[in-house]
Parts: sequence; C-alpha cells; structure tokens
Amino acid sequence: MKKKIVIGILAHVDAGKTTLSEALLYQSGKIRTLGRVDHKNTYLDTNAVERERGITVFSKQARFSSENCDFILLDTPGHVDFSAETERTLALLDYAVLVISGSDGVQNHTRTLWSLLEMYGVPTFIFVNKCDIAIKLKEESEAELCKLLSPNCVSFFADASKHSLDERLAMIHEDLLDSFLADEPISDEAIARLIGERRLFPCTYGSALKMEGIDYLLDTLDRYTLAPYYGEKRFGAKVYKINRADSARLTYMKITGGTLSVRDEIVYIGADGKRYAEKVDRIRLYSGDKFEQVDGVSSGEICAVSGLTASYIGQGLGFESDTGKPVLEPVLSFRIVLPAGCDVNLYFPKLKELEEEEPSLHLCWNEELCQIEARLMGEIQTDILKRMIKERIGIECEFDTGKILYKEKVAARTIGVGHFEPLRHYAEVQLLLEPQPKGTGLVFDTDVPENTLSTNWQRLILTHLYEKRHRGVLTGAFLTDTKITLVAGRAHLKHTEGGDFRQATYRAVRQGLMKAGCELLEPYYRFRLELPSPSLGRAMADLQARFADFEILSNDDGVAVLGGRGPVSELHGYAREVTAFTAGQGRLSCVSDGYEICHNAEEVIAARGYDPEADLANTPHSVFCAHGAGFTVPWNEVDNYKHLTAETEGEKKPDALVPKASSLKGKYSLSDEELETIMLREFGPIKRRQYRDTRTVINEERRKAPRKKIPPKQHSIVIVDGYNVIFAWDSLSALAEKNLDDARESLMTLLANYVGFTKTELVLVFDAYLVKEGQGSDFMRDGYRVVFTKHEQTADAFIEKLMHDLGPDYSARVVTADRLVQCSAVNSGILRTTPKEFYDELTVIGNEINEFVRKYAEMKK
Repeated sequence: MKKKIVIGILAHVDAGKTTLSEALLYQSGKIRTLGRVDHKNTYLDTNAVERERGITVFSKQARFSSENCDFILLDTPGHVDFSAETERTLALLDYAVLVISGSDGVQNHTRTLWSLLEMYGVPTFIFVNKCDIAIKLKEESEAELCKLLSPNCVSFFADASKHSLDERLAMIHEDLLDSFLADEPISDEAIARLIGERRLFPCTYGSALKMEGIDYLLDTLDRYTLAPYYGEKRFGAKVYKINRADSARLTYMKITGGTLSVRDEIVYIGADGKRYAEKVDRIRLYSGDKFEQVDGVSSGEICAVSGLTASYIGQGLGFESDTGKPVLEPVLSFRIVLPAGCDVNLYFPKLKELEEEEPSLHLCWNEELCQIEARLMGEIQTDILKRMIKERIGIECEFDTGKILYKEKVAARTIGVGHFEPLRHYAEVQLLLEPQPKGTGLVFDTDVPENTLSTNWQRLILTHLYEKRHRGVLTGAFLTDTKITLVAGRAHLKHTEGGDFRQATYRAVRQGLMKAGCELLEPYYRFRLELPSPSLGRAMADLQARFADFEILSNDDGVAVLGGRGPVSELHGYAREVTAFTAGQGRLSCVSDGYEICHNAEEVIAARGYDPEADLANTPHSVFCAHGAGFTVPWNEVDNYKHLTAETEGEKKPDALVPKASSLKGKYSLSDEELETIMLREFGPIKRRQYRDTRTVINEERRKAPRKKIPPKQHSIVIVDGYNVIFAWDSLSALAEKNLDDARESLMTLLANYVGFTKTELVLVFDAYLVKEGQGSDFMRDGYRVVFTKHEQTADAFIEKLMHDLGPDYSARVVTADRLVQCSAVNSGILRTTPKEFYDELTVIGNEINEFVRKYAEMKK
C-alpha cells in the first residue's frame, strides 16, 4: 500500500511557493498544463482576489501521487498578513516543505515559519528556489541555512553520489557515523527516521518556474517520508477551515482516528457552549476547486463535511481536543464604515459569518463608539475583506485608518472583591489577581474548599470568568498576562441565583484592577531592514527615534542589513519611508513579536480619555443591602463592607473566614447534633421531624372510645444530585472525562436496577443552568423521575425546593456531597447520604441481585 502523506508548502511571500506547488502537480501528472501566477491561471489560486493580486490568501488542497506515496498538498498563504491561515494548517501536517528564495535568502517571516514548525513538531524539507537567478552558490546557501535555521540542514544534491551524501550525513550525526566508518551505505529508512524526528533537514535546490530540481524534490519526498501511524480506533478529527459552497456550510477537517461515513452522527460542543448531535450529510475530497464525493474516509484523510452547523476553526472532534491559541495575533484595529442607510444591527450578524471562515478577522461590536471593528494583521487584509463583503453580502464598505491594539495587565498582586446584594439577591466573590510573564494570556483557577463554597458555584464563577473579555482600567483595552484565582465566595441558601455570581465576579475583577492598577502593553514588531550602505546612517537615526532596538547584521558589497525589535505604533508605515529615501532599493519586513510595556503610556492614556468608573458595562462598584434596600458602595470602600476575608499564600489573617483547603484536613468536622444546633439557632425550629413518634389518631365518632396508637404510613424517596455523584465516584468520573453522556447513562442504568429491586421512589437531578435558553426537562425513565433544570436554575436550588415542598408523608434522603444542600436537608428534617455511602449501598444491592439471579438460574435447571 502507498503511504498517505499530508504535506504543506510554506514560504515567505514571493519565494515561489505557489509556483512550486504548480510544478509538483505538473511533474506528478496531476495537471496537464503548467500554470503561472503572472498568467493568473494556477491550479490552486482560484479566488479572483488571489489571481488579481498574485498572492495566496486562502489555504487550498490538492492531491497527487508518486511511486510510493499519495500526497495531499496544502498550499498556504505566504504574506505575513495572512499568517494566521498558515498557522492553522500546521497542526494537520505530516511533513512540510519550506521554500526559500535563493536570491533573497532567509527572511524575517521565514524565521517565524521555522519557529512555528518547530513548535508544532513538523518534519521539514527545504527547497531553495530561484537558483537560476541567484548570485549565491549552493554551498553559500547551505551555510546560511545552517547558521540561521539549524546546523542539521544538509544539502541533497541531485548530481552527487550516494557516498558523498553519506559522508555529509555522517559528519553531523553520530548515529550514522558508525555505518559510514564500516563502509556500509546509510539506509533510506535511517535517513527518514532522522527527518521524522526533526534531527535532519534535507535541502534541495532548483527553479520551480523552469522545472529545475522538481523531479529530484519529488523523489526525495517519496523516498524519505514515513507513513504516519494512527493507532486510535475511535473517531477523531481536527477542524481547520470553514467555507460555504453550493449553499452548504462545509467543515474542513483531518481525520486523526477511526473512520467517518455519511449519516454518521457527530456529538460536539459548539462555540456557543451548546451540545450538538448532528449527522454528516456529505463528504467531499477536494483537489483545487474540484471535488469527489465519497461515502466514507479513514485516518489521515483531509475532507470537507456538510451537516455540521456549529463547528468552528481549531475545534477537536471525537477524542481530539481543541487547538491552542494561535501564536500570531492581529495588532491593528480598523473601523468598518457601512454605506449610508445600512442597518448595523442587520448587517453585523452577516459579517460575523465571514469570521467563521476567517477567525483572524476578529470582528466585534464596540459598545462605547457604536461601531463595527475588525482586528487585522495588516492593511492588505482590508482590501481582501472589502472584496469578500461585496461578493457575499452585496455592499461596498470602507475601512478607516488602522489603530494600534493595546492590551493591559494587572500591575501588582491584589485581591478584588465583588458583592451583589440588591433585595432578595446575594453573592460575594473574592479573586486573587497576579501579573504573569509575557505571552501567558489569562489564566483562571480556584483555591476554595468545597465546604465553604459549593463546587457548582465555583464552576459557575469560573464560567463567568471565561465567558467575558475583561478590560483594563487605563484605556479599556483587553486584559492579558494575568492569573485570576477564586479565593473566597459566599452564596445565600434562598436568595442566590446564577446571575448574582455573574455580577459579583465581574465587579471583583474590576475592583481588583482599580486597587492594583494596570500596566499598558503595546504590540512589537521584529524587523529586518535591507538597504544600500550609504543609507545606513539615516536608517539608524530613524530607528533610534522610533524607540527600536537593533543591530547591524551585515554590511557587505554595498548592502547593509539591520535587525531588531520596535513598537508597532512607530514602525507602522515606515516601509513607505524606506522606499522613498532609498529610491526603491530598501526593503523592510516586519512580523508580530508579542507585547511589551508601552513606551509612551501616558500619552496614549491621555489620548484615549477612558474613565473606568463611568464604564457602566464594566463597573468596579458593588451593591450591598441594608434596611430592605440595596445601595451602591464605591470600589475604594468595598473592603470595609465585604462579608468575607480571604487568606492567601503569604498572608496570615487571624479572622480569615476562608482558610486554605490544606488547613481543613482533620480540623473541620461537625457532628449531626452540632450542625442541627447551629441550624436551629440560625433558622429557627425544624418544620417537621424525619423521625417522629407514633401519633395518636382520634376518630370524632369514637372520641370516648379507647385511643389507639397508629404508626404513620410514609413513602420512601431518594433525591440524587446527579453530577455531584458522577464526579464523586472514581469510575464515573473517569468516564465523564472522556464522554459525559456515557457517564450519565451508566448512572441511570445503576439507578434503574436500584429502583427495580428496592421499589423506592427516586428523583435524579442534573444541572443544566449553563444551557442558554434551555427549558429543562422532567420525565420518567425505568420507573424513576429524571430532571434537567432550566437555564440559570441550579440543581442545588431545585433539590432545596423539592425538599422544602415534601409533605409529612415522605421519608426522604438526599444523596450529595454539597455542604449547602446538606445543611438545607438538616433544616428540612431530611436524611443525608454521601455519594460514597450510596455507592456502598448500591454495591450491596447489586450483590443481592446477582445472588438472586444465580439462585433463580439454579432453580430453573
């Protein structure tokens, strides 16, 4: 069987990447006519914008074969403005071909691509293109590659002997030296293994336009690649592209495990957090703009699937997890100006459909300015986006001048307090905010023991932290490089709803930022400037004035090369100046290089004029309650009103109400009698007793007759907190990590046996408060009641209400490890059972069932 290899072509813009793809397709016999970029007839650049500009904008796939391999070729954009599209394909690649211009050498964006290939662990072949017009010798190119990329770059010359190649390989790898010294030829498999481990990078040379070296490159790929191993039999896939064709929404994915067939059902969580179970309508195998429709695909295949309505780029399906946050992020913000008479509310959802196909657009609605903004990598993207909007939506829009995308991070370690207590509502949240190293992003964690705040409430608080893009307090820019840890929280047994914790969480973040302050961050470029030596002094003076750090990389043969880093705000637009004062001989290339402390923070803050206290959507103030009415407390006075005092690492407070979990082990334990005493003191006498004395029933007609003591007739009922039990049992918890549906199904099956054998009335409650617009459900299954709560209704609230509503005719038990629910059970006179005790009970009943079945089988014999 032939090897199935997914291979990507990557390059700096104008290095000849699309031309090389065309040459490989022609050499392999896939196409009969050799297209050219300047003739606008290439096989892969089918979009009108791509042919007009002569650059690749969208990744495309093509299929071709060699003697031993079936290749799936992914052609990626080379321009830095579309590098996010390139990065998304890297997670799919088995091998990559990095194209380098022989005349230009290693460029800045080439180094960025090399770093990404290293980060994603993609084995790489190097093709030095345009050797027909290059001044450098091949040996000089090899030396440059070894110096700038990796010392393991080795030239594979088409006209060199096998012995000569073995000698070069033996000189850089001890693994191959023994074979060479023993006068044994180095096997292709040994070379392929080193390439697959990224310990060897073959370099071939040629000219894609003149078809020179293409046959040798194809032979090198055929000989020195290994078929990837897909050991997982379960279905798995990675989504890398969303597109629309023939009125169908197509999800492009690579199958990484198992198989996928038409009519198969895929269960996944959409970007909106909802659970979807959708069937595959069609499966297409694309090559260029043509496709073949098939009934099924197996591991290693790249396909387009229709039928998935909520999939998104970077999503993992089946056993695969989502792809991480991209390294390359936009640094500019542009305002989209719609034509006069266009309703923004009508067209914004249509524009968001484009973001599905191109997530790097980052379209968003600016509430303060009431405008649509697009966050992009560069100005070329604006032209492409205008064309896409005109073709898809039918309107011509404009983009204003791009603005710098600043970010903020917390300046110091602090605890933010958020309290939300209008009448009949209650929630308090305390969050520890800590600055993190560059590039960390936002990190959320919790450090609160379950017996002080229920796990369900903690998860809800973390959900609210994740769902919002938090803003800083200097300019209102998005927050980054900050760790936020939940260190204290409190809910009310009756008055707390899910929305209360949302308000308290948001206010805690803002109050902490106001207390500690923020640092303003600005994006930086890593640049490479090539220009004539006489212009070197002017360039150095310009870069110093633009607050850039740089060094002279070379100054030979009348050409000087500078490299360094500088603020995007200063370097943006400098390329036009370089072209002007060098008479077109200079060239500046820039790539995004993260964020640093802003060099002119005071000036930027003053220009923005942002007032954090006037931002009503992100208020730092809290709401407290007194004398039956809520009142607002300013952020700088909240610490005087807060109900909790959090103890964090490095701080020891004698009045801490929320100790660390480690300090509770063996120290925090209340007996039932002590707990009942506390509940009586706080909430008054119990309404009814679970264990009651036999009552005297008096018949009016026999008032004078002797009285009899008649025991009450009670119904047994067990209330089970579903998710609490699932995550308390090791077997179900392990199953839930893989598939929560399977864990729920297993629990329901166990409870069906329990109910059928004991004839006990049972209510199983599952939390569904995160399901937006969820109506909940209440149904009977196998003789017992199953309840999924409504949107923003927790299982705790439902169970507490159910316990409160039970009449005296019920002998009830509640199965949960939630301390608040247990306290409520004590107050209602209801027995409590921990999940572990209930597990032991089910085990005993299971053994009784097995014994009964065994005896019955023996009797039948």
